Amino acid sequence: MTTDSKFAPRSLTSSEYVRELFEPAASAAILVRNRSTGHTVQTISKAETIASPPFQNWLAGQSASGYDVFMGMNPIKDGAFSRTKGNIKDIRHVYLDLDRKGDQALETIRNSTELPPPNFVLDTSPGKHQVVWEVSGFTQDEAESLFHNLANKFGGDLAATDSTRVLRLPGFANRKLSEEFIVHARQESDAVYTLRDFTIDEDAPETPRHFGDYRQRARTVPSDHKSQSEHDWAYAKRALARGDDPEVVIQRIADYRAEENHPNYARHTVEKARAALNSKRRDVQSQPEASGHSAPVRE
Repeated sequence: MTTDSKFAPRSLTSSEYVRELFEPAASAAILVRNRSTGHTVQTISKAETIASPPFQNWLAGQSASGYDVFMGMNPIKDGAFSRTKGNIKDIRHVYLDLDRKGDQALETIRNSTELPPPNFVLDTSPGKHQVVWEVSGFTQDEAESLFHNLANKFGGDLAATDSTRVLRLPGFANRKLSEEFIVHARQESDAVYTLRDFTIDEDAPETPRHFGDYRQRARTVPSDHKSQSEHDWAYAKRALARGDDPEVVIQRIADYRAEENHPNYARHTVEKARAALNSKRRDVQSQPEASGHSAPVRE
């Protein structure tokens, strides 16, 4: 870990935040999305371009027109035009989206002996925050395992546990709310952390003991690790099987994943899950009855 012990926390504008996140020549993803229409635009640009007045003015215009503004948290490979895992150049940041009991969770993080102090804290709406650490030496698998462990440990959003995630950009309105809320960012540290600085110790089967121990690097991702799409698919099947309204399930997935997916992603996922469940039910109904005692029904 490298840091300046004399660092004084400060608020950041959008341009300042971009410059702190990335080197000027690094490529980064900007995404704007209109929640009302579903219209989404993503662009890959150099950080120095994104921080420039013309680009910031364009973002301000998009925000004023009803768009939410997001930024990818890890640099994109030179020449790439999409924000996929294969196009992530390296891991520069790990993060946590605190969407439940955010104030309490943030206080717990700040007082935790298992985590280093956050570099950036974004207030995204009343009582909700996004926490960002600047890191080096992480693989994508190590970062995503840590994302998941952080979310489990501190009550974060489990949908925000992949290296391609976009988080909100400060200085622009959160259009998800009925009343305008301007996202605010604070820089609280200038340290650069390594895997060794995160010493989360959980008993969950998919959480390695003493996460920061380099000798455990090979075990940081479980053999049954699921992608975000697989988690959404599994959730949809569970919710539909217990009788939840499909439209409600679609909205839940859309709310979690709106920042980075095609507007029809949630509906497509739920429709596929419904088809799979209906097919399974038809197979069961077509089978001849077996003799003997039936298994108990689980509600």
